[in-house]
Amino acid sequence: MTPKRIVSFLPSATEILYQLGVADQLVGVTHECDFPAEAKSKPRVIHSSFDPNKMNSKEIDKQVVELMHSGGDIYLVDEEVLKKANPDLIVAQGLCDVCSPSNKEISKAVSILNNKPEVIILDPHNLDDILGGILEVAKKIGKTAEAQTLIDSLRQRIEYVKTKSTKSRPKVLCIEWLDPLFTAGHWVPQMVEIAAGINGISVVGEPSRRMKIQEAIAFDPDIIVLMPCGFDINRTKQEYSKLANNTQWKSLRAVQNSSVYAVDANSYFSKPGPRTVTGIEILAKIIHPETFGEIKTPAESFSQINS
Repeated sequence: MTPKRIVSFLPSATEILYQLGVADQLVGVTHECDFPAEAKSKPRVIHSSFDPNKMNSKEIDKQVVELMHSGGDIYLVDEEVLKKANPDLIVAQGLCDVCSPSNKEISKAVSILNNKPEVIILDPHNLDDILGGILEVAKKIGKTAEAQTLIDSLRQRIEYVKTKSTKSRPKVLCIEWLDPLFTAGHWVPQMVEIAAGINGISVVGEPSRRMKIQEAIAFDPDIIVLMPCGFDINRTKQEYSKLANNTQWKSLRAVQNSSVYAVDANSYFSKPGPRTVTGIEILAKIIHPETFGEIKTPAESFSQINS
């Protein structure tokens, strides 16, 4: 039986559901579901237990670590909104307890509801997993043909970037958090490689992790891309000032050459949905601007940071 009432616990799943044309069946989302803009008007069944907009990177990290160690809630389920939504399908993720609601919130939601909805858990670690997740959701909601059309379109864009000839492969360091420093893992290293860069420090499919600045010094990247999880360009630039004044950071060749870029991580890198392909195109333009000059990327999707 095809689900009629769907709740999304995952911003990228919300994007997928809109792309597949079932917006009218989406009866609940999270506080982070902001794309497309219409998603912001949907009932919010999940909220954050703290306001990250009033905190800097170090304070956010400290708060998350404390909550995880104490068993506290990073995300809160709004029981009344969820009961009113009364979903027969919940789409969620099992990848990261910090990035979006996961097992703890799913269990609570199912226990609240009398009708015991089906649950799809998306757990992407690379681009193939992301595309596979689109198809998995589509099969459940009866939109397989639409998903295949979408996936084919995304694969064509990936292949276009892959097959463009480039004379060099610069070393690229992608950073997912600024204080403390984290590498960007999971699908990001693969995105760099498709965009004809040499990814450093992180590994395809492995989680993001804390890194020491000495690792960046040892890798000596040609290009640094700042993509703090969930941040846009303006927020990233605000947070960058402390790192920019670090003596070891300033010694990096990429920093000295003004080859440091901020990207809209919240839209194109943090969320494992269709727009990660736009993220590949953004990286291609950063890494090889002459080769990929004709690719159109969204306004305010990346910005060079002058040292």
